[in-house]
Amino acid sequence: MAPAPQVPQSSGAALELLVHGVGGTTPQEMLGDPRTTRITGDTTAAVYRRTEDVAAEQHPERHQEGPVAEAYCWSNLTSGNGSRALWLLLLPFMVVNLAHWMRPTARGRTAAVRLYGAVVRLLALSLTVLLTAAACEVALDLLAWQCAGVAECSGRRSWLGFLATEQGGWWSQPGRRLAVASVVPTALVGLLWYLSNRTWSAYESQRPLTWDDPGSDDGTPPVRSGAPVVRPALGRPGFWYGRRLVARLRAAHTAAGFLTVAAAVGGAAARHDRAGSGPVPAVLGGLFEAALVLCALVVVAVVCRRGRSERRLDNRLDRAVISFLPPAALLLLVAGVVFAAWSRPRWVSAGTLPGETAFRALTLGQGTLVVVLAAVALSLYRRTPEPRTILHGLGGPAVAMLACGLGGVMTGGVAQRVADWLDGPGTPGMGSGSAIQGPPVILSWQASVIPVLLLLLLVPVTWLVVRTARQARRLGPAIEAEYEPTRSDPVRTRRIARARATAALTDSAPRIIGLVSGATLLLGAGAFAGSWLSGEVPGLAMDGTSPAVESLAEAAQSTGSWMIGFGFILFVTWGRRAYRDVSARRTIGILWDVGTFWPRAAHPFAPPCYAERAVPDLSSRMSAWTGRTRGRLVISGHSQGSVLAAAAVWQLPDAARRRVALLTYGSPIERLYGRWFPAYFGPGPLDGLHRSVHCWRNLWRATDPIGGPVGIDERGGPEIDRGPLKDPLVYGRTPEHPLPEPILGHSDYQADPDFAVQRAALLERLGPVLPQQAGAEAQGSSGRSSG
Repeated sequence: MAPAPQVPQSSGAALELLVHGVGGTTPQEMLGDPRTTRITGDTTAAVYRRTEDVAAEQHPERHQEGPVAEAYCWSNLTSGNGSRALWLLLLPFMVVNLAHWMRPTARGRTAAVRLYGAVVRLLALSLTVLLTAAACEVALDLLAWQCAGVAECSGRRSWLGFLATEQGGWWSQPGRRLAVASVVPTALVGLLWYLSNRTWSAYESQRPLTWDDPGSDDGTPPVRSGAPVVRPALGRPGFWYGRRLVARLRAAHTAAGFLTVAAAVGGAAARHDRAGSGPVPAVLGGLFEAALVLCALVVVAVVCRRGRSERRLDNRLDRAVISFLPPAALLLLVAGVVFAAWSRPRWVSAGTLPGETAFRALTLGQGTLVVVLAAVALSLYRRTPEPRTILHGLGGPAVAMLACGLGGVMTGGVAQRVADWLDGPGTPGMGSGSAIQGPPVILSWQASVIPVLLLLLLVPVTWLVVRTARQARRLGPAIEAEYEPTRSDPVRTRRIARARATAALTDSAPRIIGLVSGATLLLGAGAFAGSWLSGEVPGLAMDGTSPAVESLAEAAQSTGSWMIGFGFILFVTWGRRAYRDVSARRTIGILWDVGTFWPRAAHPFAPPCYAERAVPDLSSRMSAWTGRTRGRLVISGHSQGSVLAAAAVWQLPDAARRRVALLTYGSPIERLYGRWFPAYFGPGPLDGLHRSVHCWRNLWRATDPIGGPVGIDERGGPEIDRGPLKDPLVYGRTPEHPLPEPILGHSDYQADPDFAVQRAALLERLGPVLPQQAGAEAQGSSGRSSG
């Protein structure tokens, strides 16, 4: 038998590792001391202590009243840099990436799970093509083809003079104008590739440590002795390191963007050569289009081929895909530019480029993929139904539909506004006063259904407002009975009741999202059919009907067009304001704190995942500290920090997890994550977390719109949940509280007296480890390993 390893004796130290929530904070605020010292980490994310506690392990007698506090600050991972506020423009990519993780729980349905992931990845690919096609529509069709080819439009734009047909210069031929304009969408694709590659290197490239745990046979952290083996997805070694998938998807999406530009440039020249005799043989265009189709099929195959590898830390790269696919697509793009720039003296730009067909195909393809995704999700849910799962497992398809809708609004808004700007006083596509025909008709039809969608939303929103007001009135007597004030204050009662009723609105969000997604799908189908059957914008398509119907159609189209344009401008304005204003930057950063918790599994151009850095940071710190000191550790997470804390505990090896307690407060781990992401935070995974961690307490308030109970009972012991905590602590003025106490809602849980009580109870349940117990435990582990 091998000799037992030397195990360090317990120092008797106790540590509380604090993890803040969304919006971020400073280590000075978290630790309540202006003097702090960075223990480990860098300027992006680090662990801090009070300066006087730096050497606390060497003097445990100085901390008998409570644990040593450490603060893990991770806000710079999301909302620190002002330029990251421009990530708002990548919102559709982030939303479709969330749809990947909203898959219902699946047991023994490997094929269905793979199909679900492949369909989401195809939807993500269609969004990249949609964004690139919108850039091509603006630069190639509206600017180079339509405006530069019409004297009434190019005459008002002096900077377009070298491309204008009336100038008769070398660049005035249609193909050469398209070749010059292709620089814009090509630069956009290159920028997306650069941002994806740079953010991966800056935030997600940190490899997590692999722990040598005798109790684990496949690298998955096991549970404590006597509990059933639970290997949740978030506990797998490769879950927080998706380098291989992101690199492969980045290559595929970059190639898809280049191919879209190549099709727009070279495809126009190929169609002209087929239409009549010219200096360029038509066979060259056929060969070019065949090469485009072949490369596009390769891109689709790469996207569908495989998903994430989480069972082990997969550090390999698909060199063939990464090295050859984007350069091949770029080479085709260069060939298309050269092909289009070939002299064709008789070629005249008339009408529009065939963007109508492209946008119709994208709309039809996205709608079909969403329906297929819904069918797969529903079959998974019926196999393993969980009552708390939102929309009966259709949350992922609903969110994917929203991503497609957001993409359509943003791209259509840009095209509509650029067309209006180029046409000056006229309205594109609306009669003789228009100099250009404008963007594809389907974009106008999609704009016209937006006012209808907003009108439909008025009904549920009004119902929610009325229901919340009635619920607040009903809560009044219960609140006064709870506090038993010596003197009733109707205003105070009404404020508390309103806070509780408003906090409950969070649970109504799934219904609103389901309604919006369903209406978007149906109205989008109507817009597709209307543009296909009529071939004209809604106002002209209704020509010949009653004047009221015609006026209503024109009003809907005009209002919708301005609304999507205003929405896009609002996105840009928010990004610009966030770049200059720190408070606005933090507010917008909260969106990414919630939306970018998950790794980039569907769209490589989505904003980076901060958890791929934060979770390994926390698990490494906990494992290193408990292994070195043999002390007790409470990881204390608020709001989104509680989700990071739970994910880090899942990643711990068994030896470290036995010395760790979990304290969560204001936690969305079940109320939001458990319902929206059931495969990862559903009842099964949360029950497994509860049984694998030493002890867990969760604090929540009825006035908190984000946090809520976990809903898991501890068998033979106290429940996990502690709540609802009183908020406010007292009803009116008292000798102990002479000033009115605020309604805290989601903030400042540590101000509640029960917080310190529950933290002390967790430390007491952990109990001190005596040196002889540590040595016996090491000998037992050695015996099990040799056996």
